[in-house]
Amino acid sequence: MRRSFQAITRSFGVLNKICCSVDGVDVSAVQSHILYEIDSNHQPSMQQVADLLAIDIATFSRQIQTLVKMELVEKVPSKEDKRASNLILTEKGEKVAREIDTQVNAFLENIFSSMTEFERQTVQGAVKLLADVMTKSPLCCGSKKESGSC
Repeated sequence: MRRSFQAITRSFGVLNKICCSVDGVDVSAVQSHILYEIDSNHQPSMQQVADLLAIDIATFSRQIQTLVKMELVEKVPSKEDKRASNLILTEKGEKVAREIDTQVNAFLENIFSSMTEFERQTVQGAVKLLADVMTKSPLCCGSKKESGSC
């Protein structure tokens, strides 16, 4: 079973230093996930995104500083808590996030195009079920529910 998950991880380039390049901007897998979560949530706080991705806040803060220097993300003071910052994508960040989304969707479409409709529906349903179960598991790697379990 692990061999299959290792193959999927390699195929998605999760372990690659650079997972995506958009107009000369190289983005790591972690940065790609951060951009996705900022884009998917309306002005999330830094803590919200760090929690969603199960990244400790110190590591996450360094990633945000890099994304700010790359002019992809802006930190704006929270209206609710002056000690906190919310995150927004810059215009350049929105463009990079959209292009990464397009690249990932094209990659997935290419993979699924070799399957029959039945296989495609079966795999998509199984992946959704697996993702749902994994997010609820106290043993899920990276989960804050139970440290040191993976």
